[in-house]
Amino acid sequence: MRVALFLTCVNELLYPATGQAVVRILRRLGHDVDFPVDQTCCGRLHGNGGYRPEAARLARRFCEVFEGYEAVVVPSGSCAAMVREGYPRLAAGDPGLARQVEAVAPAVFELSELLVDVLGVTDVGGYFPHRVTYHASCHGLRLLRLGDRPVRLLRAVRGIELVDLPRCDECCGFGGGFAVNNTDVSTAMLTDKCRHILGTGAEVVAASDNSCLAHIGGGLTKQRGGVRAMHYAEILASTPNGVA
Repeated sequence: MRVALFLTCVNELLYPATGQAVVRILRRLGHDVDFPVDQTCCGRLHGNGGYRPEAARLARRFCEVFEGYEAVVVPSGSCAAMVREGYPRLAAGDPGLARQVEAVAPAVFELSELLVDVLGVTDVGGYFPHRVTYHASCHGLRLLRLGDRPVRLLRAVRGIELVDLPRCDECCGFGGGFAVNNTDVSTAMLTDKCRHILGTGAEVVAASDNSCLAHIGGGLTKQRGGVRAMHYAEILASTPNGVA
């Protein structure tokens, strides 16, 4: 299978280890992964802010960069949802862009979708001897409908102690611009989320979006809770000696 990695701008700038983990997982399963160097932002920030022409230009660039791949793996429910759910709306009234989106968007998968639905695996050979809880990020949960796919993958990791997070489906309060424009509400939501995480006794909180984890991790650090925020791909890629 010809697979490409869309790393996303947040991961490329701040969390490159997440993309490296995705590549290690897929190589471990026998798949080569391309990284097209011309990739940029998916345009979600622009679209959410009402900058539709700018978002549409980024959508067109995405389609040009990833055209022809059998699968495009995205370690972000938010960005994968933008391509599959947001691009068709951006393309309304633009037949050329609509054709590009129709050709590319069906091949875009969040990591757990690619592993579970396309490749048919849940055990990717990970080893992570820690107590972990999982937060279901909003776009993956509600737009992509990931369901329990990430949790099924985590359960198969050797050595892990996976504990349920109460009200795991509630938003952490980040939401991109929401956290900036609605600071008080965002902070209250984050406080609730951190309280539930700390109540599990977990060493690590995992999720499918590093933007959410940055928000949660910041809150946990301020509370000195001793809980790490970690993308679930990095857990799946872990091995006893730390090498894939």
